[in-house]
Amino acid sequence: MRALAISERGAGPEILEVADHDPGAGEVRLAVEAASINGFDVAVAAGYVWSVMKAEFPVVLGRDFAGTVESVGDGVEVFAVGDRVLGTIQSGGLGRGAIGERLTTSVGTLVPVADAVTSEQAAAVGLAAATALDVITILDVGPGDVVLVSGATGGVGAYAVQLAAARGAHVIATAQPGDATTAVRRLGAAEAVDYRGDMDAAVRGLVPDGVNKVVHAAGDPAALAALVVPGGHLASLLGADASTAGRDDITVTPVRAHPTAEKLSELLAAVAAGKLVVPIAATYPLEKAADALAAFSGSKVGKIVVTLQH
Repeated sequence: MRALAISERGAGPEILEVADHDPGAGEVRLAVEAASINGFDVAVAAGYVWSVMKAEFPVVLGRDFAGTVESVGDGVEVFAVGDRVLGTIQSGGLGRGAIGERLTTSVGTLVPVADAVTSEQAAAVGLAAATALDVITILDVGPGDVVLVSGATGGVGAYAVQLAAARGAHVIATAQPGDATTAVRRLGAAEAVDYRGDMDAAVRGLVPDGVNKVVHAAGDPAALAALVVPGGHLASLLGADASTAGRDDITVTPVRAHPTAEKLSELLAAVAAGKLVVPIAATYPLEKAADALAAFSGSKVGKIVVTLQH
């Protein structure tokens, strides 16, 4: 089968012919219809993780996927051939990935996809939306909160804006003026501030006392922490802690992605009901999947998705 893969350490990602796999016990093989790009994929392609993760070459990129089950392994009773599913790859190693024509994977995080949700939408939920849900839950966002989402135009940030607004919070999003600001406002942000300027002045011009909660998906954690009122809370997707933030009078929580079938089901149900918008910035065919990786770091709002035809 064809996949976006890295042939050896030091090589760049390209479309390669790689081995297909029959499903083992507790696994299914599916025809991948869409896969989304995450920051992790960019890090793998750049060679940043080779020293900390075991790799079995060729390494196929991609962690989020949606597709149709083609065959099932022993012991699989929940899913059947023809089912549309969403899932994420959570293996601690590198090897099998989602950006390819087929994928054989554990059923652990697979969830059914409703007819009302496209494969592109489902694949763009995955890690980003599950992580945003974790962040908003950890921050315990609710009515009366003033939440600054730094990195609001990224995949996680765009979901965090929506989830925080849905819980009744007053959301301030970082975005460049123009289309990006319009987009985050449509997602539920009450205001937008340009992260390229004086953030402190921009935010305090809106809320002089500061915010009580921050989603840290981009930017300098110390500068963001300075905007938090005493007793407030900053949740960081970039590993910031109290020492990094330079504050001992606020809570700083580093957050790692932990998608589960339950979270993905909850998020897909919200998408199907029209309560959660899936922000897709652009789609690319498999043949141009390397371009999708490059586009991830550019100016965009939401997710980059690779689509596959069968």
